[in-house]
Amino acid sequence: MKKALLAATVVASALAASLVAAPLASATGRDRHDRSAVPFTEATVTAGADGSFTLRWKARGTDRVEIEANGKVVAKGGSQGTAVVKGLPAADRQWFDFEPGRGQGLRLADRLIELDGTANFRDAGGYRTSTGQWVRMGEIYRSDALDKLTENDLAKLRRLRVRTVFDLRTEDERTKAADKVPTGATYVVADVFAGSGSFQTMPRTPDEAVKAMVDAERAMVSGAGGKKAYTQVFDGIDRDRGRSVLFHCTAGKDRTGWAGAALLTALGVPRETVEADYLASNDYRRAANDAILSHLPAQQAAVYKPLLDVRPEYLNAGYDEVEATYGSFDRYLKDGLGIDARELKELKKDLLVG
Repeated sequence: MKKALLAATVVASALAASLVAAPLASATGRDRHDRSAVPFTEATVTAGADGSFTLRWKARGTDRVEIEANGKVVAKGGSQGTAVVKGLPAADRQWFDFEPGRGQGLRLADRLIELDGTANFRDAGGYRTSTGQWVRMGEIYRSDALDKLTENDLAKLRRLRVRTVFDLRTEDERTKAADKVPTGATYVVADVFAGSGSFQTMPRTPDEAVKAMVDAERAMVSGAGGKKAYTQVFDGIDRDRGRSVLFHCTAGKDRTGWAGAALLTALGVPRETVEADYLASNDYRRAANDAILSHLPAQQAAVYKPLLDVRPEYLNAGYDEVEATYGSFDRYLKDGLGIDARELKELKKDLLVG
């Protein structure tokens, strides 16, 4: 967005460095027509504030599951179970290998990447598709603004192999809060609202704020800037087999939210799972958003809240615009973003497990 309408998310980003929300569960999914070699229908890793990790799983066709971390078995059980693991050594990111007695395993971690300078930096993977495959973790990341990253943060991103960074923000945002990117990473401007004449005034009522967010979501799909920017992101993901790819905006929830939703939908993740991932920004950004609203007069806070939120109607507006403009999501990928069936097949082959 531009000017006044973006002020809310810009302010939210400014508080992100010191206010990091709690991690959220990492993956779910069910399908009666499972054709995958991966027996897990659910698997999650959730990091606790005390350094523990809660592991949950459900698997079909096997009566034994072992989970390894750092090359050692840290949990085991039957076809479904829950385990709390404590005492693991500190790491940039703790990975767990879910190994079934029968079928292909999964490598998962908590979704949140804890950094000093962000609140909403997370993995885009770890979700199950409608065919029973799983989106690889550690390949694609999404985030809020990167201007407050510390040297320790940048070092961590280098170790996480972040090699391409797509900045979805406007020129004004980029000028006021320039990105910090890891040494050696390629920085790409992919301005979703480039050339847009909208979003010039601040909404005066909560209803106007909701309408502004809905209109913005539609513009992400059918606007010239949105089509160009998301084409850049998808092309970059397809080209960069060295991984990892990161895309971000100011709060990591709207422009970034649609990028994540479009990617997961293209990979075959069910709509309800995509929506849950999209709405997770409300959890990750809760502390930052609450801090902003608590310092505003009630009437002004009521107008700002829809700008700080992500809501189902915002995401649904994007999908509605896809239907209205292109007729189907596949046509959006092909005609809007230039991704044909062959390229989509290659993308799935590269990013899916199973």
